[in-house]
Amino acid sequence: MSIGKTGKILLADIGGTNARFALSQSEPGNGDQTGSIDYVKVADFPTVQEAIVDVLARRAGGEPPQRAVLAVAGPVTNNRCVMTNSPWVIDGNELQPTLGFDSVHVLNDFEVVAWSLPALRPADLIPLGGQDGLPAEPLLVVGPGTGFGVSCLVERHGARLAVVTEAGHATLPAENEREERVIASLRRRFGHVSIERGALSGSGLQSLYEALAEIDGVQVPHRDAAAITKAALDGSCPVSRATLEMFCATLGSVTGNLAVTFGARGGVYIAGGIVPRFPEFLAASAFRARFEAKGRFQDYLRNIPTRLVTKPDASFLGLKMFADHNPD
Repeated sequence: MSIGKTGKILLADIGGTNARFALSQSEPGNGDQTGSIDYVKVADFPTVQEAIVDVLARRAGGEPPQRAVLAVAGPVTNNRCVMTNSPWVIDGNELQPTLGFDSVHVLNDFEVVAWSLPALRPADLIPLGGQDGLPAEPLLVVGPGTGFGVSCLVERHGARLAVVTEAGHATLPAENEREERVIASLRRRFGHVSIERGALSGSGLQSLYEALAEIDGVQVPHRDAAAITKAALDGSCPVSRATLEMFCATLGSVTGNLAVTFGARGGVYIAGGIVPRFPEFLAASAFRARFEAKGRFQDYLRNIPTRLVTKPDASFLGLKMFADHNPD
């Protein structure tokens, strides 16, 4: 594994509404220490450059950072991201000379989660079945949240690469007649029914809820994802509970498909903003059975561990891991 340059590194996790910044010391044996985190409202600054200058001014008195690694909630092309839900344009090649850094890396936020996986500890995870992962084999992370993120960390001959995907826009699969009816209902609304839009996201959970109510012929109140989850867990709405059960089963099927696609024998991790709200429900659901239900490849899947990521600042751990592994 490469060892990064010594010196301070600016780390950032930038969303559409809020951005978080921290300074980390890159040196052997420093572990995952990233120091205190500064929280910034994106709307308070016209550009990311002005936000960074403000953060560094408030951290005045010490050695300035030499490098920056920025995670962004959006697609990255040529080290540049045009944010979807904010006016910021994050362009590493422009920021580098303007801020006087040796380098600026801009990464997709889910790519950063993939980079964090080797450094996660047992206390950061809830096991959801399977055996021990095989060393040096691919690690897969999936995350239902605002969308459905998927990334895979591959290691070969000491080099690591996080593969960023758009797997959330692949077609949603069905494994029984009831799921086929749900997808047929959604197809009438959307045309193509993707994994993200039809099930495994906040809006997908709402789509499932509405489709189940339609095919069962019942009237239900309008609920968003948070309200559906709450009603499912407190038992106040049978349709909400059926929705969450189908969500977990579908998550198992989709994740199993991705595990065999990437050969993720190192392990599969569940992240994102939705699932950590109901770990006990997920563990008791059909998630793991559907993950393994791949016919002749059932034994292959049975050995792959699945784990729920509970560490709230895993993105900063991933930023630090990337910085230490890419010494430029």
